[in-house]
Amino acid sequence: MKIGIFDSGLGGLIIARSIRKMMPEYDYVYLGDTKRVPYGNRSHEAVFEFTKQGVEYLFKKENCAIVIIACNTASARALRRIQQEYLVQNFPERKVLGVLVPTAEECAKYKRVGIIGTAGTITSNTFVDEIEKLNTKTKIFQNPAPMLVPLAEEGEKVRAVPFLNEYLKPFKAKKIEALALGCTHYPFFKKEIRKILPKNIKIISQDEIVPKKLKDYFVRHPEISKQFSKGKTTKILLTDLTKNIEKLSKKWFGKDAKPELIKL
Repeated sequence: MKIGIFDSGLGGLIIARSIRKMMPEYDYVYLGDTKRVPYGNRSHEAVFEFTKQGVEYLFKKENCAIVIIACNTASARALRRIQQEYLVQNFPERKVLGVLVPTAEECAKYKRVGIIGTAGTITSNTFVDEIEKLNTKTKIFQNPAPMLVPLAEEGEKVRAVPFLNEYLKPFKAKKIEALALGCTHYPFFKKEIRKILPKNIKIISQDEIVPKKLKDYFVRHPEISKQFSKGKTTKILLTDLTKNIEKLSKKWFGKDAKPELIKL
């Protein structure tokens, strides 16, 4: 059985690449819903339906034992319902995990932390809720950064700089110790963000956190990891295929990446 990774678009490829680098022995299937990206401005019900369709495809068509939802909006708006309703009724023996809680665990180590994310993630307040469960003393400051996902999907770093300056400006007076990149697309702009922020501010990036947390989870749950096939393969599935998407998937995931078009 394989490890599935689902995202609203291509941002999760950054996470998938990091996971594969840390655990190269397994077989992976990446599914990006590029036809309907971004999820950040969608309703809760739409995000749940889209996420359920992606998870179901990876379970039924690709024989995945576990699915990592590499989308913070989906993790915030759909994950719990997927776990408590959909899995219980349809795939009680399989697992679905998100990327938001591991990030919240890292944020809780700081006294003052900033978070940027999609409008859907920020308005859900899920980061705040999860961080406060771990450390009630952490001061949390959030700001939505809605233009970053479409800019990342287009590979536009230069055009993103004015938006990054605008989105990061509110944090400068907050004396934050760390900034969490609360979207899997945002590590694409890590260097640009580093140039804007003071050097003493720690950047919490999910491509650095999630692989370590996932490896630890597999160690603690050998009943899951022993199911994984070890063929060192990676399949990339997308719901919309354009020249730019093919170009970015190769850039972010390697020259051998050959995205396949599928329907959900």
